[in-house]
Amino acid sequence: MNNTLVRYFALSICAAFLLFGLHEARGADPSPAREQISADLHPFSGESAPGVDRSTMMGKILCGYQGWFTAEGDGAGKGWTHYANRGGFAPGKCCIDLWPDLRDFDVDECFATPFHHADGSAANVFSSERRKTVLRHFQWMRDYGIDGVFVQRFIVDTFGESGQRHCDTVLDHCREGANRSGRTYAVMYDLSGLGSGQIEKVIDDWKRLVDRMRLTRDAADKAYLHHNGKPVVAVWGIGFNDRRKYSLEDCRRLIDFLKDDPTYGGCTVMAGVPAGWRTLDADAIADKSLLDVIGHADVISPWTVGRYDSPESATRHAKQRVEPDLAWCKDHGKEYLPVVFPGFSWHNLNARSPLDQIPRRKGQFLWTQMVESKKAGATMLYVAMFDEMNEGTAIFKCTNDPPTGESKFLTYEGLPTDHYLWLTGAGGRALRGEIAATDDVPRR
Repeated sequence: MNNTLVRYFALSICAAFLLFGLHEARGADPSPAREQISADLHPFSGESAPGVDRSTMMGKILCGYQGWFTAEGDGAGKGWTHYANRGGFAPGKCCIDLWPDLRDFDVDECFATPFHHADGSAANVFSSERRKTVLRHFQWMRDYGIDGVFVQRFIVDTFGESGQRHCDTVLDHCREGANRSGRTYAVMYDLSGLGSGQIEKVIDDWKRLVDRMRLTRDAADKAYLHHNGKPVVAVWGIGFNDRRKYSLEDCRRLIDFLKDDPTYGGCTVMAGVPAGWRTLDADAIADKSLLDVIGHADVISPWTVGRYDSPESATRHAKQRVEPDLAWCKDHGKEYLPVVFPGFSWHNLNARSPLDQIPRRKGQFLWTQMVESKKAGATMLYVAMFDEMNEGTAIFKCTNDPPTGESKFLTYEGLPTDHYLWLTGAGGRALRGEIAATDDVPRR
């Protein structure tokens, strides 16, 4: 892909968030309401089922979990967050390119919209605010052999009261879901939208989670992901060349805090970085200090969504980027977590972009990435994303019968709506050598 397109996609992970979340950054001063939000946090007190080995990232296939969807009437008080566009959620105004398949859902999980299916029936969506829905998602992970998730925590969204409450609620649901289903989870801080001098807000948020939820310190919480004997925390957004306001020094200080603070540290830190991190080109800032900052982390995970667009270019990427990245990590004592994705489309969010910009090819695109990552030497994989309908990268159940009308939506090309859940689980088995890592997509 040419440099213009690389820069274009360098903005993709934060564009949807910035469009809908920056208003939450205002009014962040402490208030009785915010104090109550923190008081509502608590250590884990539910049941924890056996399942995946939560002591290591090795052999794991992990997904990103946005958990950022809200609906009118769900109790979050945020309206149609990450569904609406241009001031509304109605035909011609939306920001999702896939439509969720809710046939498994109960009535209290379904929220009617102004959209309609071809038969005239109302089209429903879900809300991540609903405990039952998040627990259902984790049960799907168990059913299809997906090991767990990184729970995305957009730090700017925690600045406002409703945003912080929702982020806390989803994290609490994910903790319960991972424990109940025998999966694993970890926090991923996304720094997108963070201003200059605001890194302390991330540190304060982590202190709050540790103090109130006993996150990573709670013996009753069996599901939190560990690696090399330490709990894993991810920091995403280090070193991109898209004019972020926080500095590399800010990132280094955050990494060092999470690793070394005597009270709140002791973590294995994963760094979410540009695809061009090692060579300081493409989507990476051309600053040699980036490698020094990355050197403070323990796991390196380059972002690849949009960096290639076909099985052939994904294979080239594995040869040109993944293999030498892995060699660098081995030489420097780091782990390496490649990112793979099923396809890309954000037409309803960005009308200039065509629908189905990076086609899925009935799973061949995702499968090729997983296989080529294994061939390159990867021992763990990150799938972007579990529930990301805005950029068309979701692997959870999405319908082949989306609404008709002014807004256009993708389908799963007639495949079963659980196809990408199944294929992701199969990728995990191929990664661990339980099935053959063939070039062609395996048959169910």
